[in-house]
Amino acid sequence: MTDDSQRNFRSVYYEKVGFRGVEEKKSLEILLKDDRLDTEKLCTFSQRFPLPSMYRALVWKVLLGILPPHHESHAKVMMYRKEQYSDVLHALKVVRFVSDATPQAEVYLRMYQLESGKLPRSPSFPLEPEDEVFLAIAKAMEEMVEDSVDCYWITRRFVNQLNTKYRDSLPQLPKAFEQYLNLEDGRLLTHLKMCSAAPKLPYDLWFKRCFAGCLPESSLQRVWDKVVSGSCKILVFVAVEILLTFKIKVMALSSAEKITKFLENIPQDSSDAIVSKAIDLWHKHCGTPVHSS
Repeated sequence: MTDDSQRNFRSVYYEKVGFRGVEEKKSLEILLKDDRLDTEKLCTFSQRFPLPSMYRALVWKVLLGILPPHHESHAKVMMYRKEQYSDVLHALKVVRFVSDATPQAEVYLRMYQLESGKLPRSPSFPLEPEDEVFLAIAKAMEEMVEDSVDCYWITRRFVNQLNTKYRDSLPQLPKAFEQYLNLEDGRLLTHLKMCSAAPKLPYDLWFKRCFAGCLPESSLQRVWDKVVSGSCKILVFVAVEILLTFKIKVMALSSAEKITKFLENIPQDSSDAIVSKAIDLWHKHCGTPVHSS
């Protein structure tokens, strides 16, 4: 039996007895033991496998540049991050922009606004669309990341990544969505176009908010593993898989408004399967990154 076939045999066995991902977890632990973390290998790992919950926050912090690759600097850098968090929070309390009663996600938003020079004159001013995006992502992140300092920094860097690295890619995703939906189910795309629903689909929810508020966080974090590690294109395949999963329901709806309303509030019980199939679709169309040893 070759090394590859032995590995595949073991993976299938582990999966059958409920230890799916045992080898992947061991591989990640080996990567995390390096004195200097290899961000390229961590990216490749995150693209290929879901991150174990216990290591997700650490890997995201390294990939988003919140922590440096060198292990020995982690404690000191996080101390600075905590001090900065406390200073900004204190400043907001002094000017009475937030209080102890302010919802945590809104606190993160005000901190982000202050640090990026976009704090409005009054907390009663209406939120800008970009603020609504930040708030949606922060609310979802709260459910994924326990520590409030980690949660703020990860949310902030995640949003910055969307606004910089993916700034040119995100507007192209609706077109890519139509392209891949046509490859998977042309009849479904034709139905959307005939109902004039194609331009009115919830693209902001899907691609600007990265499905925050659409999918439960337990499923969403597996999608965000891919976004954090370098692929916003995974979002396209989640959208395609949502349409394929609810094809019968969507085909039965004849107005753009009803289709959009349904897609904005999809049933939550299929979300794990949707994400798993979306990742398979993504690998099918875009290939699987080779994990360098």
